[in-house]
Amino acid sequence: MRKLLRWTAIVLFVLLIGMQVMRPARTNPPVDQSQTIEAKTQMTPPVQDIIDRSCNDCHSNKTVWPWYTNVAPISWWIVDHINQGRQNLNLSEWAKLDRDRQAKKLQQMCDEVQDGAMPLPSYLPMHSKAKLSDQDKKTLCDWTEAERARLSGAAK
Repeated sequence: MRKLLRWTAIVLFVLLIGMQVMRPARTNPPVDQSQTIEAKTQMTPPVQDIIDRSCNDCHSNKTVWPWYTNVAPISWWIVDHINQGRQNLNLSEWAKLDRDRQAKKLQQMCDEVQDGAMPLPSYLPMHSKAKLSDQDKKTLCDWTEAERARLSGAAK
């Protein structure tokens, strides 16, 4: 039995080391500041703070890559989450969305924050500052509502 456990441990160790060779691309594409949500909306400093600490890591090209994003298989999972987050909403590329899509994304931001779907619960244990208070949620939702109103007024 000891021999089986030792060989199992050796095989698992070799697999773990071997997995480190397969590194996913950790990218931060260039940011054109004139295309960002900050540049295209009337963002208040409190909203900017909320977005910086709770959204940008997964929903912008300004991801901060901590040390553990170098360790497989965790790195695979995190890179996949970030790629999906950017695909769903990239705040660095806000200007690429038409007005209707921007309005829908603003509504979605508020809905997902209120429902507790964002930030992802799996993100919060390692990023406790990203947790949103009820006041943070209200601040963000009030801002998204004001921006949606501004967008609909500008479309007329």
